[in-house]
Amino acid sequence: MIIAGTLLLPDTDGESPGVRLAQGWLRTEVGRIAEVHEGGLPASFDFGGDGHLISPGFIDTHMHLPQFDLIGAHGMQLLDWLDRVTFPNEARWADPDYALAMTERVIDQLLSVGTTSFAAYATVHHESARRALDCCARRGLRAVVGQVLIDQQAPDSMLRDAGVCIAETESLLNDWPSLPEQRAAGNRVSTAVTPRFAITCSEGLLKAAGDLACKHDAFIQTHLAEMQPELGAVAKLHGGPDYTSVYQRAGLLSARTLLGHCVYLSDDERRLLAETGSVAAHCPTANSFLRSGTMDRQKLIDAGVTVSLGSDIGGGYERSMIRVARSMIETTMHAGSGGVPAPSASESWWQATAGNADAMGWPDTGRIQENAEADLVVIQPDIPWQTAHHPLGMVMFAWDDRWVTQTIVNGEVAYSR
Repeated sequence: MIIAGTLLLPDTDGESPGVRLAQGWLRTEVGRIAEVHEGGLPASFDFGGDGHLISPGFIDTHMHLPQFDLIGAHGMQLLDWLDRVTFPNEARWADPDYALAMTERVIDQLLSVGTTSFAAYATVHHESARRALDCCARRGLRAVVGQVLIDQQAPDSMLRDAGVCIAETESLLNDWPSLPEQRAAGNRVSTAVTPRFAITCSEGLLKAAGDLACKHDAFIQTHLAEMQPELGAVAKLHGGPDYTSVYQRAGLLSARTLLGHCVYLSDDERRLLAETGSVAAHCPTANSFLRSGTMDRQKLIDAGVTVSLGSDIGGGYERSMIRVARSMIETTMHAGSGGVPAPSASESWWQATAGNADAMGWPDTGRIQENAEADLVVIQPDIPWQTAHHPLGMVMFAWDDRWVTQTIVNGEVAYSR
């Protein structure tokens, strides 16, 4: 297909990577971008046109599939919110049919706001996690999904034997491996080893999870230092000099590790994340909603830590990654790094696309360039953005999800307004 309009192209000439606007068109073929041309619009095209913005698909590096039905449970902090809201909702995934139906409608929601790739938590329920993985693969998305590992400090309905859930996760890793050469052609879905967080995992389970991830070169996703009461609970349960060291001791820190939140970290912990290549997934809307605190994104970047961006639904309340990126700008302005400017609209848009792709180790996703995967969003703003003082800034700060006219996944139209 041929898609025309104002293209959001990679821009790596500045101090920070970003995107730039250029009128032009692109052609897709067999799931890839075959050509990219800057200049005038072609005489005929399939999608887009004058006044349309053509963006890479948005990428979410931290979300919870079963939590889309609990967005907006306000007034609680993390640990109370987990007990009163999250775990009861996740218990519904004991029914695999329910889990599959929910995954289908969650994907529908994500496509409607332009999200084409994500990293997500399922629940402790093995068959439901399997159904979710299968659904993502069938729908053509690039996704990383993990069965959640919990063996302590949770309701009985959530507790699993450590050996059993590790064996179940390994069976998922065998069917949905991380390495592309191990997957069937066209399948862009992988399993992640997913200990929920250190409070709900025994030391034995954390170590077994680290060993399993190393064996399969798998993605790892968990939570780190989201709020202050959590730090004391982890120290009581696991000891160690700090929270991050608990994960290091278990072999859970690597370049394929996604750590949600990372709000309360010492300088030593930031250095440890940088040394191991671990990724800090910034979740600004969730941190605000649950009153957890504010990640100092710039301190992490200055320490050499790779930072990604995630919605953290359902603690987060925004499904749109453009709204989450806008929240990242606002959060950075209040994070306390004196004199450091907030990310620009260009840098923030890059973060929600190519930046997140790079953090995931997906070099051919999240960008409009030849031979990249054809994951694209066609956007038609109803405001005079092209003549604005800052066109991309206007689109980002006035963003309306109804502007998404088509979402294209792997070269196929997966959503049309």
